[in-house]
Amino acid sequence: MFVTVGDTVDVWDYNRSAPLSSFEWGCERVITAKFNPAEPALIASTAVDRSIGLYDLRGNSAIRKVVLKMRSNGVCWNPMRPMNFTVANEDCSLYSFDMRKLTAATYRHWDHVMAVLDVNYSPTGQEFVSASYDNTVRIWNFDSQRSREVYHGKRMGRVLCCHFTQDSRFVLSGSEDTNIRVWKAKSDQKLGMQTPREKRSEAYRETLKTKFSKMPEISRIKRHRHVPKMVKTVSEKRRVIRESKGRKEENRRKHSKPGSFVHEPMKKRHILKEVE
Repeated sequence: MFVTVGDTVDVWDYNRSAPLSSFEWGCERVITAKFNPAEPALIASTAVDRSIGLYDLRGNSAIRKVVLKMRSNGVCWNPMRPMNFTVANEDCSLYSFDMRKLTAATYRHWDHVMAVLDVNYSPTGQEFVSASYDNTVRIWNFDSQRSREVYHGKRMGRVLCCHFTQDSRFVLSGSEDTNIRVWKAKSDQKLGMQTPREKRSEAYRETLKTKFSKMPEISRIKRHRHVPKMVKTVSEKRRVIRESKGRKEENRRKHSKPGSFVHEPMKKRHILKEVE
């Protein structure tokens, strides 16, 4: 089976000329839809009305829908955690949800400085890749707020789509310059055959990194990545704005009557409502 989107979400069989199921839930146009690889009866979709919809083929019905403040451009299920999925949003962030509780995101991933256009999980379910309008491709751990790798090219332009290979070693990206690029999932990984001595040396280095990962200098070097000048400039501006908003919120809490000020976490701040 395969799924297509338009005015409705249609599920097709390769051998039939008419859709097996068709879902419509009060939106003008659906942008994208994905099958759950672990539970093939579940489908997640995003629409232009800023909603994320969930459908169940077993009951041939829509399950629930959550509306965010901005539109989601892509969605992908975690292949190892069947209840979890991640969406790529226009507000420069990615949101991971548990379909059993859509009132708050389980994780908010923020490092991009422009709209995120696509997201895809690795077959292991431990990490995912995102493509953005800011000319970068980023790789994230599924439970991390910040990306662990960032890739960019001088002639690449806007990155429109991305995908993990089935061995989880490489990432594919498609960009505005009509090229498909292949990136290593781990930038420091050596390609080709390794001698036993090289394997022991690599394992020793990884052990040292883990042992001293909490030291400030080691942590700083591990996190440092070169990014385009535009991305760095916008990141600095966003950091200043974020810190200013944090100070304003803290001052408002300090000078309000006890119990009158309710702090809303970022995981809930971008969610408007849930519809069942």
